[in-house]
Amino acid sequence: MNAFPSPSSSSSSNFNLFTQPKHNNYYHFKFSLKIPVLPSPPYCSFRDSSSSATTVLDKNAISSQQSPSSNVVLPKDANYEGGLVVRRPVMEVPGDEEEDGGKDATDDDEANGSASAIDAGLTKFAKKMPMFEPERVESNPKEKPLTVNLDLALYRAKVLARKFLYEEAEAILQKCIYCWPEDGRAYVALGKILSKQSKTSKAREVYEKGCQATQGENAYIWQCWAVLENKMGNMRRARELFDAATVADKKHVAAWHGWAVLELKQGNIKKARSLLVKGLKYCGQNEYIYQTLALLEVRANRYQQARYLFSQATKSNPNSCASWLAWAQMEVEQENYRAARKLFEKAVQASPKNRFAWHVWGIFESKMGNIDKGRKLLKIGHALNPRDPVLLQSLALLEYKHSTANLARVLFRRASELDPRHQPVWFAWGWMEWKEGNLNKARELYQKSLSIDSNSESAARCLQAWGVLEQRAGNLSAARRLFRSSLNINSQSYVTWMTWASLEEDQGNSVRAEEIRNLYFQQRTEVVDDASWVMGFLDIIDPAVDRLKRLLKLDPNSSNMMPDSFKSIAGINKNKVDLAGTSSNVDDGEEAESGFDLDAFIMERLSLDTSKLEVQLEPSTVKTSKSPRRMWRSNNRIVKV
Repeated sequence: MNAFPSPSSSSSSNFNLFTQPKHNNYYHFKFSLKIPVLPSPPYCSFRDSSSSATTVLDKNAISSQQSPSSNVVLPKDANYEGGLVVRRPVMEVPGDEEEDGGKDATDDDEANGSASAIDAGLTKFAKKMPMFEPERVESNPKEKPLTVNLDLALYRAKVLARKFLYEEAEAILQKCIYCWPEDGRAYVALGKILSKQSKTSKAREVYEKGCQATQGENAYIWQCWAVLENKMGNMRRARELFDAATVADKKHVAAWHGWAVLELKQGNIKKARSLLVKGLKYCGQNEYIYQTLALLEVRANRYQQARYLFSQATKSNPNSCASWLAWAQMEVEQENYRAARKLFEKAVQASPKNRFAWHVWGIFESKMGNIDKGRKLLKIGHALNPRDPVLLQSLALLEYKHSTANLARVLFRRASELDPRHQPVWFAWGWMEWKEGNLNKARELYQKSLSIDSNSESAARCLQAWGVLEQRAGNLSAARRLFRSSLNINSQSYVTWMTWASLEEDQGNSVRAEEIRNLYFQQRTEVVDDASWVMGFLDIIDPAVDRLKRLLKLDPNSSNMMPDSFKSIAGINKNKVDLAGTSSNVDDGEEAESGFDLDAFIMERLSLDTSKLEVQLEPSTVKTSKSPRRMWRSNNRIVKV
């Protein structure tokens, strides 16, 4: 029985096959070739099929029928240039290895020579295709962790930054950027950490890299970059970046507000108002925009409109502590102390742990003569925010004025340990040492304050105070240089100009003193004569200005302010007599009328016992505790027990 039938019996069967062409064109790999198909015998077992596992087919047919036991070899035909090796999986049957081993080895050796060219070409082609390399295709999805890990890593970096462990936080954020380059939160967090360390160039590089990675569509990165450039004094660049942030997201309220604040500092009041109005147009109600507009009305002495805008800010967000505090400070300036105290209470109730609320309220009470209450409020703020140096600084000044200098020194030292880069602490400490007669110590502390930042507002005040020190010590040339340096930073300081003029007048240079006073008033006149300083918000949305109305697209049903709304300001303020009272006298009876129990409030909301506030002021607490927040929580547990 022959192993293969004759070719004539299957001449009508054709199929397409990938092989090498006859014309030796090696640049193509797909061909259509008609070859005879050799079917298996009708009753062929696995043993029979395995004996012909490797077969060479050609158009000249196979003449192995007469010798079925002979091995199949390549025909030595002149037209035959390369046969096709059809390799089928070999069924391993026990006992066939010895019988078919020699024949398989012979067939493989003969077939490898003809298929080597095709195999080499296909191998080279496959190396260029990622689909033939599963490792290249599947490596990235397997290595990229889940998104929830990004949130956890960002929180971890935030906690480390609060503990001033900046290097560890930076390492975590760099990993986040590597794994999630399209997420802008890691760039923002890393840029802020670098800015806190005064690494402005690196922070700028991070923000630029983030904008490129997010294709300029992340407004938060643009806005943080603009704030950085603003702090560095690059106002033109900051404006461009704020503009880019508003283009990326016109509903990003922080960009509109930050840009407006920049223009306010530059004296461009009209531009600032326009930006704030656009912020209201695109973002709707926002307490920060209302608050800034209210402060502009205060500067223009339009207090009724300012009260209305403050009320809109507090309605937009009743928990906005900043709006309540700004409103309270305006009432303090207007000597409405009862209204101011109630607004301070509102601020504390809105945000019980806000350090600014406790600080400003404590300073207010101490200035009003309520020393014990002011000290108590500052201590509460310190217990809730043990890492804040400003509260300790104010408490130190209060203790110096009403207690002893030694206690004030302890508090100043603790504040400087909490934040060594907080300029006002060193400046205030130096002022106290000057008052105590320790001139060398005061100079050392002033120098320490200026080494942190020599171009800030605190630096200007420090230079002015240092100039007074040198003036009292008789170093007049040094005093003049210090006054001049202070005015180079802040040319609008009335105290510095008048102090310098008094120095010249004491030395008999009355002409020079008059020149200095004239220089101050000339500079002040340039700012006050600006019409925008007296233009209120009513002038912007005047109904006669149709173009501005179309620009704002004001809707009577929206929360934006309409001219008709201002007509009812008087009625609104009549309903708020308690908050805008005209009484300027403060006594214990007025405090009791508010009905606000401070001790009960902090015990109920904060679980803080006022009788144990002195423990927070011990010098050993900061040195022995690595985490002040944990220290406060542990004390709370003790109080609860």
